[in-house]
Amino acid sequence: MGSKVLITGGAGFVGSRLARELLKRGEVAGSRIDELVLTDLRAPSSNLASDTRVRTSVGTLIDLCPEFAQRKFDVVFHLAGAVSAECEADFDLGMRSNLHSIQALLESLRAAGNVPRIVFSSSLAVFGPDPSIPMPSTVSSDTLPTPQSSYGIQKFIAEQLVADYTRKGFIDGRSVRPNTVVVRPGRPNGAASGFLSSIIREPLNGEPAVCPVAPETRVALGSTAGTIAALIKVAEASREAFGGRTAINLPALNVSVNEMLDALEMVGGKAARDLVKFERDAMVVRLVDSWPASVEAPRAMRLGISPEKDFISIVRAYVADQAAV
Repeated sequence: MGSKVLITGGAGFVGSRLARELLKRGEVAGSRIDELVLTDLRAPSSNLASDTRVRTSVGTLIDLCPEFAQRKFDVVFHLAGAVSAECEADFDLGMRSNLHSIQALLESLRAAGNVPRIVFSSSLAVFGPDPSIPMPSTVSSDTLPTPQSSYGIQKFIAEQLVADYTRKGFIDGRSVRPNTVVVRPGRPNGAASGFLSSIIREPLNGEPAVCPVAPETRVALGSTAGTIAALIKVAEASREAFGGRTAINLPALNVSVNEMLDALEMVGGKAARDLVKFERDAMVVRLVDSWPASVEAPRAMRLGISPEKDFISIVRAYVADQAAV
């Protein structure tokens, strides 16, 4: 018998690409995929929804969760949620989208009774420079999370819920903390980190872009393909190999904004780099400065997950993907 798989946020950037990769593979965790359910506030693209294995559910996750108890999913990727700047601007939105929704999801999976495997996409925003506990220059598996934003706090609470539902035997949960995924196509979203894609994407399209942080600002990045591969590896790892119930960091490519622009210039020329202007945004600076810029991920490395080798490879992969569209 094959598996039923659920992706929340399945019409989003990462969710839709994860869905395509799973459908191409045809299996996950050693079992054939018979049904892939994609939930989101909007329907996925028609070419994705046309696959006979795909089912779609459109609406808020809280409203959709009651039906999940009867579906008995085998594997769940929980990617849905509000992003960082949105949560700072609208506290109620963040609580509803990032906390209340996962509570509803976990309760529905508990009610199903079949102990599904769930991969929860958390965030490096669970770390931060608390006045009493300074954030180290490099965060690792034993770094104490001290989030400095509503978004980070919501993600950290959700990690603990996943850990406790796993401890109680209701689910087999694995929380991962992806790095900022670049380069995202399309228009900017509400994430404070969105400029990290904009300063590459827009200039390569001949459009101006604004960078709200200083050029020496260092950030932790991951590619689209690398992040999706990591999510699948985590889903397929044994309970013992995952190594506990607490969340794992994903290996990061640690670069400065200047180094990103160097890569942009190598691919798009000086004219592309000149389209990037620096205009400081205090809120974005505060949020970005509270996130780790350097990450160690020994648990993920033991699962065979590696960081990107350099940023120019990410830029070239983005250009190749856009040319293929």
